[in-house]
Parts: sequence; C-alpha cells; structure tokens
Amino acid sequence: MTTLEIRDLHVHVAEGSDGTKEILRGVDLTVKAGEIHALMGPNGSGKSTLAYAIAGHPKYEVTRGSVTLDGEDVLGMTVDERARAGLFLAMQYPVEVPGVSVSNFLRSAVTAVRGEAPKLREFSKEMRQAMQALSIDPAFAQRSLNEGFSGGEKKRHEILQLELLKPKVAVLDETDSGLDVDALKVVSEGVNRFGGSGDTGILLITHYTRILRYVKPHFVHVFAGGRVVAEGGPELADELEDQGYEKYLKAGVA
Repeated sequence: MTTLEIRDLHVHVAEGSDGTKEILRGVDLTVKAGEIHALMGPNGSGKSTLAYAIAGHPKYEVTRGSVTLDGEDVLGMTVDERARAGLFLAMQYPVEVPGVSVSNFLRSAVTAVRGEAPKLREFSKEMRQAMQALSIDPAFAQRSLNEGFSGGEKKRHEILQLELLKPKVAVLDETDSGLDVDALKVVSEGVNRFGGSGDTGILLITHYTRILRYVKPHFVHVFAGGRVVAEGGPELADELEDQGYEKYLKAGVA
C-alpha cells in the first residue's frame, strides 16, 4: 500500500540577508492510499511550508527529520524525481507560463511521469474527457498555461493535472482559495473522484471548513506553530467550525 510518511520534520525558510527562520518544528504525519487527510490551521501556521518542503522547493531547507514514499527517501530526490515517484503538489497560487499551451504542458507532464509519450489521439481523448468532467471549456487546451485564467479556472486546471497524472499522493494546498460556490463544487467532485479510487492518498491543506462540506476527510489534523497539535476524524472539523483555532494556537507555542 502506498504510504507517505513524515517524521520529525524541521524546516527553515530563507529570509534574505537575515538568514533563516524555523517554520516547521517537528511534523509527524502519515498518508496512505485510499485516505483523505485534511490539514487545517490558521494563516501563518506553516501549512504551505510543509507542502513546499515535500515538493522540494529550494527556499525551504530541511534541517531534521525524514519524508519517505513507500520507504524511499523523498528528501534525497530532485524535484522531477519526486514527481516521477508519484508525488503531486497543487499550489495555492499556480503560476502563468506564457507561450506554453495547456495541451502541450499536460502531454509533456504525462510523458515525464509515465516514462513515454502517450499517443496523441489517445491523449487528446483522455484530456477531453477529464476536461468535460471538470466543466472546463475545451478551448482552454490551446490557451497559454494559466495566463488570464480566473482563480477558479486555475484550480480546475490543477485538478485536471491530478486526474491525468494519477500520482500516488497528492498534496492540495489551499485548493478552495478564491473559488465561488459552483467552482468549489466542481473541484471537490474532482478531488472525491480521484480520492475515491483507493489508489492514492490525498493531503488537503486548508484553513476553511467550507470545502469539507463537499470533500469528506477520513482524518483531520490541526496545524499550529509549525506542527500537528491535534488529530481526529471529521468531527474535529465541525469543532473548528464552531470554536475556531484559539485553543490550538496555545498548544502550538507550548
């Protein structure tokens, strides 16, 4: 069974000439295939730092701990090796890539992950079906990647990548950010469709509970002060909706 295991992870972030600052202070988390984990916490708690550290962003320096995928050392891999190993990151703020069409980008990404280029006709059919499921206009296939896209369009495209690349573990960072209700429902359906396959694990990072009205996690983790301070089932998200993060912020600084 596919397993992403994070143990005692400490991460510093570069702060220009001021050196580095410790953001993650001993994160322990395990995500297995078939599981949806919601990682919840207030802004500034370190949630996105965890996502970028897993993905291998050079700004984030791991000073202690380990991250393994099926027993393999993720931290020893390059960024592209992590993607080929089965890790996927949907970013909070997807970047624009002028001059590179959505279609060409997706086919290149699929080729890199699968190890061979899919036949153009088969890939085009696969892409159209995935776009239809996410209510994406087929004309977007010829547009430059994320250029001029609305927030909702960018997030739908992230889920489109998820469906085509079929990673072992997907880290979705603030996927609900900037979405209206209709887009939130469509994106959530995509997450549920993919997460319900049983072949992948999903780590859904958010500080709002509204996406959890549509995506039902198996586990909820509360993040504060750069580490997990509480864990539970879906009922924990209901508690956060009612009471907020205040009591957990105290635990985060303890």
